This record gives sequence, structure tokens and C-alpha cells, in this order.
Amino acid sequence: MSLMRTDFSQLDLDLVPTPCFVVDRVAVELNLQVLNEVQQKSGARILHALKAFSMFSLADLSSKYLSGTCASGINEARLAQEFYSGEIHISSPAYAAKELEQLVQFANHIVFNSCGQLIRFSSLCRQAKQQRPELEFGLRINPEHSEGEYEIYNPCARRSRLGVTISELKKSLENKAFRDIFDVLSGFHFHTLCEQDFLPLQRTLKEFEAKFCSFFEKLSWINFGGGHHITRKGYQISDLIDCIKDFSSRNKVQVYLEPGEAVALGTGVLVAEVLDIGFNEVEQIILNTSATCHMPDVLEMPYRPEILGAGKAGEKPFTYQLGGTSCLAGDSLGEYSFDRALQVGDKIIFKDMSHYTMVKTNTFNGVSLPTIAIWNSENKTFEIVRSFSYNDFCNRLS
Repeated sequence: MSLMRTDFSQLDLDLVPTPCFVVDRVAVELNLQVLNEVQQKSGARILHALKAFSMFSLADLSSKYLSGTCASGINEARLAQEFYSGEIHISSPAYAAKELEQLVQFANHIVFNSCGQLIRFSSLCRQAKQQRPELEFGLRINPEHSEGEYEIYNPCARRSRLGVTISELKKSLENKAFRDIFDVLSGFHFHTLCEQDFLPLQRTLKEFEAKFCSFFEKLSWINFGGGHHITRKGYQISDLIDCIKDFSSRNKVQVYLEPGEAVALGTGVLVAEVLDIGFNEVEQIILNTSATCHMPDVLEMPYRPEILGAGKAGEKPFTYQLGGTSCLAGDSLGEYSFDRALQVGDKIIFKDMSHYTMVKTNTFNGVSLPTIAIWNSENKTFEIVRSFSYNDFCNRLS
């Protein structure tokens, strides 16, 4: 099922250099309007998770509709401070002292991943709280309830390093140093989902409440994390709204959600060009893009990206195996079929390439980063907002 909000067949490919990420401003705004509706009707505050989509050229849209941003560390937090408005939340597996010293100066919420780090930085937290009473601290919780399909994206997998289990929390409370600093906490944060709808959240909440409800009385907020596919067609939005209202009312807490992917779902593409055609059992296409460098989730998750107008192998008259320009033997995008024979210079469009693409690109082998452009599907304007050069590759090295 296609998740695209926009018909990118209307994009004038003559305007597009390759490779190029093209994001439709109109589609992003439609997603943000859906998220804002959830905010308005449920009372939740929804944050833009920059780890999924950090295209600050569209920060004005995010700031218009959402309550703020959430970051995974100092660099994303600084990006939020510079380009976005609203609250700034940070959650990280661990903080370096020099980073935390900066974060306490401007963040709104700082979430610790372990009881040990909270103890280690107890003096810094108390001092920062005195200087900025609006600063709030939280603890990431592991409800030990798995809903993820892929182990690599499952924060509640066995021996997960992410979040504090109920047994660890109770054990830590036997330590006076932790009891003393535990009072500074005002919220819990959990994150267990990955590209999922409402029912997995509902099941997770049941487990979370059963294990941690005895602590809710001291809390003023609870963050449901990310992984919510709220803007996907068919998502049970009314059920989510009812659930949030019920949870916040019963527990007297402010609910936060931070769905980064939902902001960008179905809003962008990656346009690539055929560089060469060879043969080894099947016809081989070499593109000026790379799964390894430009679409790493294709190999990590793994998954098969959709191509506009293409089908599965053998479904259409002309079948090709598509590969990238890096030296990695496994830099393959799989087999696709097309209505007509491909030629060197032809452009193809990979669908749904806004989230977890630009934020994960790399320059392995010196492969150039794709240009980034904004398209307006209503008035058909096209603007290149960032191009990359040799200097971007060189400046990462020494």
C-alpha cells in the first residue's frame, strides 16, 4: 500500500538534478495539520522528533503546528534552538558532562536513560533547576513489552540498553543517593513503537500502567515516545484521542508524543539516474545513488523501497536488478520491472524518502550526498535548498 500523499508523477524531472531528495511542502503541511488536530482534541502536546526528519528549511511549518521538538543529543538540540520554536526535549542513552552542561542552559525537558546517570549528575541537575525553575527532568522507562517487528528497532528487546525496568527502578530506590535525586524528576518517558498504529500503543500502555502506576502521583507529565504512524491512512485517530484524554484525566498528567516519521510520511522522493546497464544472469542497472550511502534502512531493516511506475520482478515486460555506486557488494536495491526498457540517463523516482533518509546519509567511498529540494505540488514551484560538494566530504575527514 502506497503511503504517498502526493502524486510525484507531476514533478518536472527536467528541473531535478540527480541524485536529489525532493520534499513536497504541501504534503508536509497536511501531515502537520493532522497532528495538530490530535493535539487540539486530546490535549496532548506533540513534538517533532528531529532524529527522523531534520529538514530545517521547513521548520516554519513544524513550528506553526506542533508544540516543539525532541532531540537525541546536543547537535539536534542546538538545531532545534536555532531554527524551531516551542519546547525542546532531549532524551539520550547517555550524556557527556560537557554536553549536559550546555543542555541545561536552554532545554525544557531532559530525560535520563539510567538511574546511574541521574545520580552522577545530581548536583548539576539541582543547580540547573535552581537557576531555571522551568527546566524539568525525566527518566526513560522500559516497560518490557515488545511490539516491534524488527529486533534492531525494538527498544524492549532482551538486554536492551534503553530505559529503566521496574526491577531496576525499585533496586535503585534502595540507594539513598538515588532516592535523594529521584525527587527532582517530574516525568517518565517510554518509547516502544516503530511505524505502528494505535493498538500496539494501547497494549503498551496497559503494561506500563500496571508496572509503574504507583509512581504517577509524583509526576506531572508522561511522554509516549515515537513510532506512532498517526498520519498514515487508516490510523485510528479517534481511538488515540480518546485514549490520551482518558489517560491524562485519570493520572493527572500532561501527555507528550514525539512522532518524527509521521511528520514526513509520504511527503518526499529520491530521484536517481541510470549510469550504466550491464548483465550477469539478469540485466544490471547502476544508479547514481546508493542504498549504503543514501538509503541505509533498505539494508538495515531491511525493506524494498517502492519506485514510481515500477513493479516486482517479472510483473512488467522489462526486469532489472538495481544497484548503487559504492563498492559494497551488497549495495543492491533489488529487482524491479518497468513498462519500457531503461536507458542510460533515465531518471527513476524512489517513493517515501523523506524520513530516516537525509538524516542517515553518509559519504562512504566518497559517494556524493544527494541534493535537497522543496517542491510545491499546488503551484509547481521547485527550489533547491542545499547542494553538496567535495568540501562536504573532505571536511568530515582529516
